[in-house]
Amino acid sequence: MSASFATFGRYWKQLAGVMLAVLGLCLPVMALLVGIAVAAVYDHIEPVFDPPYGQDPAAEHLTPFLVAAITLFVLLFAVGLLSMAVITAVCPAILQEAVVGRPTTFRAMWRTALRRTPSVLGAQVLTGLIAGAPVLAALVVWIPVLIFSLSADDPSPGALLLLPLLLLPAIPVSVWLGTRLSLAPAVAVMEKAGPVAALRRSAALVKGDWWRIFGITLVGSMIAMSIAYMIQMPFQLVGTFGMIPIMAEAGEGAEGAGPTTGMIVALAFAFLCIMVGAGMSQMFQIGYTQLFSNLLYVDQRIRRENLAQALLAELAAQAPAAGPAPTSAPTSTDADAPTLAPTLTDADADAEAPTLAHPDRPERQPDPEPDTRPDTLPNTLPNKPTDD
Repeated sequence: MSASFATFGRYWKQLAGVMLAVLGLCLPVMALLVGIAVAAVYDHIEPVFDPPYGQDPAAEHLTPFLVAAITLFVLLFAVGLLSMAVITAVCPAILQEAVVGRPTTFRAMWRTALRRTPSVLGAQVLTGLIAGAPVLAALVVWIPVLIFSLSADDPSPGALLLLPLLLLPAIPVSVWLGTRLSLAPAVAVMEKAGPVAALRRSAALVKGDWWRIFGITLVGSMIAMSIAYMIQMPFQLVGTFGMIPIMAEAGEGAEGAGPTTGMIVALAFAFLCIMVGAGMSQMFQIGYTQLFSNLLYVDQRIRRENLAQALLAELAAQAPAAGPAPTSAPTSTDADAPTLAPTLTDADADAEAPTLAHPDRPERQPDPEPDTRPDTLPNTLPNKPTDD
């Protein structure tokens, strides 16, 4: 949890920059889709929502409206899913720089996120389908039973009680599958794996530590939601108080009078406050949740695959002029520059118990030569005693 906060605090500019860029591209596209859909069915809106008294909307108006609504929902869902995949891809991209204490830029993170978005998107879709399959199977069984019961002359309340009985075993199975596959986005970015390979790799890393990863994920999600709510609450309060003049003026105004300039300004201010608060809280919740999930991936590789020693070897290879690899944790004179870079401590020297240290050390300055650093974490071999 603390390492997630440290990473978020140090790389928040790059993370927020990518998120804002995604929102800047996503929201206009969504607005354009909504505008096209409304323009396409504009002539059918009033007959559908305001038909003649005592009559149902005509099929010639209802059918195109439903088709446009379903199409719009699918397109908006696809745009939102693609945007979420880009944001999900940037978090492990930032983390693989953080674990070795390397600085990074918005441009580098944006390029990495875009390159790995297809794999992350595929892993997310497959995870959702696999983890949601038990709940979907329960609904597939329950819906025909409910329809048959409602069509009978004497509907039975047992059809309603059947759904909780079906969901009782389905939900735990979905949670188990979702936890087994939760590390797939990190694998897709840090190991440049395809969607299916990322799912298999995630299941292998989680195997044997399911309860630990589930517990940390649950606690981290609760922390993220609590802080996100605290971020959003002041904006909601300001927006709500901003709408009080609107309600007061509307109550005192003459019937049929149009909105005044003050009402429009107050409404725009309230809406802006609520939207800004919701955006900031969602950015923190998504970023922090993805960071601690990706740190779990790094932690599992350190525990099982000697990743700490591989990172130390990579750091030593990148700085040959600095002399031999350190044999003890370096002393920093700057207490305000924490990194996630591992250092060679007594625990690191024991190949049976690699750990991830978080010492205070200054940022490593960029190399003057062309950047030849790998954009994936080093390959490692499993620890046999740990795996057994």
